[in-house]
Amino acid sequence: MERMASLALRDAEVINEGRRFRADVLIRDGRIERIGDLGGAKADREIDLRGKLVVPGLIDDQVHFREPGLTHKAEIATESRAALAGGVTSYMEMPNTSPPAVTLEELEKKYARAAACSPANYSFFLGGTNSNVEQLKAMDPRHVCGVKVFMGSSTGDMLVDRAAALESIFRHAPALIATHCEDTPMIKAAEAAAKERWGDDVPAGEHARIRSAEACYASSSMAVSLAREHGARLHVLHITTAKELSLFSSAPLGPRKRITAEACVHHLWFSEEDYASLGHRIKCNPSIKTRADRDAVRAAVASGVIDVLATDHAPHTREEKAQGYFKAPSGLPLIQHPLLMLIDLARQGAFTLETAVERACHAPARLFGVQGRGFIREGHWADLVVVDPAKPTRVTADGLLYKCGWSPFEGHAFSASVDRTFVNGVCVYEDGRIRPDAPVGMRLTFDGNAR
Repeated sequence: MERMASLALRDAEVINEGRRFRADVLIRDGRIERIGDLGGAKADREIDLRGKLVVPGLIDDQVHFREPGLTHKAEIATESRAALAGGVTSYMEMPNTSPPAVTLEELEKKYARAAACSPANYSFFLGGTNSNVEQLKAMDPRHVCGVKVFMGSSTGDMLVDRAAALESIFRHAPALIATHCEDTPMIKAAEAAAKERWGDDVPAGEHARIRSAEACYASSSMAVSLAREHGARLHVLHITTAKELSLFSSAPLGPRKRITAEACVHHLWFSEEDYASLGHRIKCNPSIKTRADRDAVRAAVASGVIDVLATDHAPHTREEKAQGYFKAPSGLPLIQHPLLMLIDLARQGAFTLETAVERACHAPARLFGVQGRGFIREGHWADLVVVDPAKPTRVTADGLLYKCGWSPFEGHAFSASVDRTFVNGVCVYEDGRIRPDAPVGMRLTFDGNAR
């Protein structure tokens, strides 16, 4: 292996493991060699970071990069570059592509594609279905992040709605089970009622009531019950309601905490009041709900009831999103701005920045058993993000790296900016640009104890 240049980050304000402290960081051969005062020690390259923050690279445990089969919306290559601009250095991608990743053969094709084109580190979920439990049993939890189960239909046809199939998955899955929880029959009934009232011209804001708090709770509570019955490791994705929070504990992450919850940045930022200005651009599943729900989920992030923060980055084209209610797909592009969103939420008092780093960086590493990442520690891979807290970022269409070319934040100014992003010790994003020759990232590895 060719020797990598050594790098010294000087005089940074480091935010890591609940602390803020000034330190130098020495990087050698892709890993963090030393944290502290480096004194007169020399490196091949030195960067003065006075006035800048350094945080671990975010680990996003829920993204949709649309490849294979849906590449008019997004590709692994484009979205992983947008991730780097947003401070996300590792991601876990979902299986509802075309074809879906519900066999080990299809899953490995996605890994091979990422190995050829993704400058961010990567892993992929194996999807559960009504009939593929033997595939799940055969997966290696040291090399696959987990099993994704759609307990509510969202995008695609991966709904697991047979009681026997759910029981089998929760009994036999060898890794963490991540669930999308919404009750499909309740949603279908609400859609029918909305169609009877408005026809095809259902107002965008009705999405909060069609994909209701009750539909979320009915499914989430079922998942929790199944996990308790079978001793499964359950991670409920994108919690959106105050009611669901009663299902989870504020106990710290650890081997004894078998049931965990995630919240997504857009559910922390928007409320149903924003449908009036953004319409179907913020249509997503589960839906963005009331201000009271949003504020309750924010408080749960602060208290530890919500363990993990993610994006659920799910791009569609402008043309697709401009359609009427029943045709406009759910999902929005988010992965280029999650760290800036969290910084501004911290400045607004929703939670501290130290808490945001815990939930978006450390917690995914702990929960999934990611090896050597998620922390600024000696010996760990140098996945780091430098933030300029005094330089605002105005979101414009020409600055977006998404293939879909739009963002719900166009015209908005965040208070800070991502200055640099390092992946495996290499500066891959700097001065607002992805390095043209950025090396590909690495396949994430896990400790294999997620079950």
